[in-house]
Amino acid sequence: MRKIARLVVITKSPAQTEKLGKILAKEVLKMKRGIVLALEGDLGGGKTTFLKGFARGLKIKEKILSPTFILMRRFEIKNRKIKNFYHFDCYRIENEKEILNLGFKKIISLPKNLVAVEWAEKIRKILPKNVFLIKFKILGEKKREISLGYGK
Repeated sequence: MRKIARLVVITKSPAQTEKLGKILAKEVLKMKRGIVLALEGDLGGGKTTFLKGFARGLKIKEKILSPTFILMRRFEIKNRKIKNFYHFDCYRIENEKEILNLGFKKIISLPKNLVAVEWAEKIRKILPKNVFLIKFKILGEKKREISLGYGK
């Protein structure tokens, strides 16, 4: 089994968690193609807060809410090689078929799409091997440990 390098960051406020998301988005935009971000962690761990900052880093103006009840939202990214940001929330799903029925496989296969999946642990079987895994751990009321790495 290959060991995966991970970067661990401690944030002390939601604002710092958002800022980390914004910084990562700016780096992702330098890539020539979209990637899949797999976000895992407990309820209230900071996943949606992180993605709010991530969306701001992509220059998305719309308000980012977790798409818990609709499962997926798409945002357009202007003037980039990466054209779309898809935000999936798997918190309420019963099985992978619910996400597959939304065209998940096709969405992640297109290089113009950037995809973020909250509660990715629920669909781990259908995620590509080359995901950017982000794990959130609650350390205190506002303090979070965020572990970033590449691969499932």
